[in-house]
Amino acid sequence: MRVLFVTSEAHPLIKTGGLADVSGALPAALAKIDVDVRILIPAYKEVLAKLVNAEPLVTIDNLPEVGTVTLLLGEMPDSGTPVMAIVCPTLYERVGGPYQDTTGKDWLDNPLRFGILSKVAAILSDENSPVANWIPDVTHCNDWQSGLTPAYMHFEKQANPALKQAKSMISLHNMAFQGTFSADWIPQLGLPMAGYSINGYEYYGQLSFLKAGIFYADFLSTVSPTYAKEIQTVTFGFGLQGLLTTRKNDLLGILNGIDADEWNPETDPYLSKNYSDSLITGKKSVKKSLQKLLGLTIDADAPLLGIVSRLTYQKGLDLFLPIAESLLKRGCQLALLGSGDSDLEAGFKKLAVLYPTQVAVTIGYNEPLSHQVMSGTDMFIMPSRFEPCGLNQFYGLRYGTPPIVANTGGLADSVTDTNDATIKNSTANGYVMPNTDAKTLLQVIERAIADFKDAKKWRKIQKNGMTLDLSWKHSAMAYLNAYESLASK
Repeated sequence: MRVLFVTSEAHPLIKTGGLADVSGALPAALAKIDVDVRILIPAYKEVLAKLVNAEPLVTIDNLPEVGTVTLLLGEMPDSGTPVMAIVCPTLYERVGGPYQDTTGKDWLDNPLRFGILSKVAAILSDENSPVANWIPDVTHCNDWQSGLTPAYMHFEKQANPALKQAKSMISLHNMAFQGTFSADWIPQLGLPMAGYSINGYEYYGQLSFLKAGIFYADFLSTVSPTYAKEIQTVTFGFGLQGLLTTRKNDLLGILNGIDADEWNPETDPYLSKNYSDSLITGKKSVKKSLQKLLGLTIDADAPLLGIVSRLTYQKGLDLFLPIAESLLKRGCQLALLGSGDSDLEAGFKKLAVLYPTQVAVTIGYNEPLSHQVMSGTDMFIMPSRFEPCGLNQFYGLRYGTPPIVANTGGLADSVTDTNDATIKNSTANGYVMPNTDAKTLLQVIERAIADFKDAKKWRKIQKNGMTLDLSWKHSAMAYLNAYESLASK
């Protein structure tokens, strides 16, 4: 089974969010079960700096606006997974991020930058591919950045019905980001105006990359079973729920996994002391080290709440601010790492000024600190209004830090609320909010704090989470089954 995995970011090459974690870990897991997978990614400066054993593979000509690009073949620095990187300095070798400049503004030519990614993926997906010795059976696209790939493939096949072509699939990681641009880009991207209709890539008078992927792909997947259902509703479909409902028989929710080697309390190099589910005393040492590092009062009995997150409306952390002082006055501590909305940043920084020995706020992203917060805190706060899958709740489970989550998406699929029944049957591993509001969040945190004070009960909740198999193994098999089913049609 040959799979072309098309993505705009992949850890550890380049990362802005969870898509990078999936794009780094899933192909590696697929390779372990004998899938011949190659990642296709733009050759950003960071990718060129980190790609291992990179050599020119082929050139691809006659591309919209840019003419010719070079394709490098290299390997991921951690897993050795093959990577094909699209070298086009004018599009990708810039100072800034994959999607935005250094001021946080979207690159104005993002439609072209990711249109070229999509077009190159389509070119590599049929028997006329310039990489003649490696033609994929399935081309697996991810999010809006590669959403035009199935459209390009569709119209190429329409022009040449006898063409042997891979099957196309798109994974929907977050419906809130749709890649919607002016329709003026359609001719510039070499797309036919015939596709600019309600049955195509037209979306309220604009061109939608994501709608193109959903409409033209042979198969769709999302990153959790609950999210697959949610996106067919007005609340979570972001205007595309009708289309998704018509395609529900081609839609599968597969829960993400995590890199169980990178996120492993037994071997994590960022922790002051390693520990396991059978010898969890080391976690207390990590908590003490974290309190010392962040300038918090060193107190083993103080419930230390952890947040590692983008500070946005989606993540629901505006619900935490109104209840924070109530929790702090009861002796809780808070360690936050994240960035985003300026009002939320200011609100949390104000808390840190008012309660300097109880609240530590780090604005930005810091990989070592993210591991230390995930491990050194007692419970992890994640009240997302929507969460397609989420990864941090997995890290919390893995590190014996029970997550407190909203009842949505992958959070609902991975966290089992603690109650008498789930304690008895040994499935309790965290806390699930029945409603997503500040009052409920406070009530659930108070419930968790009460359990935290019961050492025997808390130890059982921790062990239930830590002993789960959260690796990509099961998810990779589910994807392989989907690929095989798709390729056989």
